[in-house]
Amino acid sequence: MITSPQNAKLKEVRRLARAGGARFRSASSRFVAEGEDLVLAAEAAGWTAVEQYVTPDSDLPGVLVEPGLLAKVSALGSGSRVIAVYEQRWAPAPTGPVCVALWGVGDPGNVGTVLRSALAFGAASVAVGPGCADPFSPKAVRASMGAVFAVPVARVRSVNELPAPAIALAARTGEPVRGPQAGTLVIGAERTGLPDDVLAACAQTAHIPISGSAESLNAAMAATVGLYEMTRNT
Repeated sequence: MITSPQNAKLKEVRRLARAGGARFRSASSRFVAEGEDLVLAAEAAGWTAVEQYVTPDSDLPGVLVEPGLLAKVSALGSGSRVIAVYEQRWAPAPTGPVCVALWGVGDPGNVGTVLRSALAFGAASVAVGPGCADPFSPKAVRASMGAVFAVPVARVRSVNELPAPAIALAARTGEPVRGPQAGTLVIGAERTGLPDDVLAACAQTAHIPISGSAESLNAAMAATVGLYEMTRNT
């Protein structure tokens, strides 16, 4: 059992568990998942942990750690009975028939929620464009509720890399999103939306009709509604 706070592996877990998610990390290709639900979701999706640390009261296998020590390296306020370390997996390219692409979505919670929605509505992949939060950051992994292990994630730099047609989601512009429809739903930054060059590169522009005084939906909500519209009746 690990009983020392100076244990080198625990120090690495702490660094990964508290890593920022605003942009991609270059220092490590590993990430952490905390809690039984996420670890079981990874196992169900065929992921094998590089390392797995558990407290004595956990039913999962792993290296035993004194409960107080595992709580100190955890990013969760209440600690966790299991923390697992995984290698990131990036798909070589996004695939269809339905894909969702994120451009400049800087909130890791929104990125994780989009992954969860992509899984719920049967999207084949999620593409992460420039300026996005790291989908393997702790907050994004937690928000995905395990979807990060089940939905292929690819990095892209150009709209041309996306499954066609690329459909830019913009506030009050273009036709309402309708389905069933194949292609890539392209979601922009929380405040500024999609850059002009990305809008111009997309084959279509669409919007989600909203009423009342609200100007727009946040990125994760917009992606969820858009995916529902694109995939319903399929």
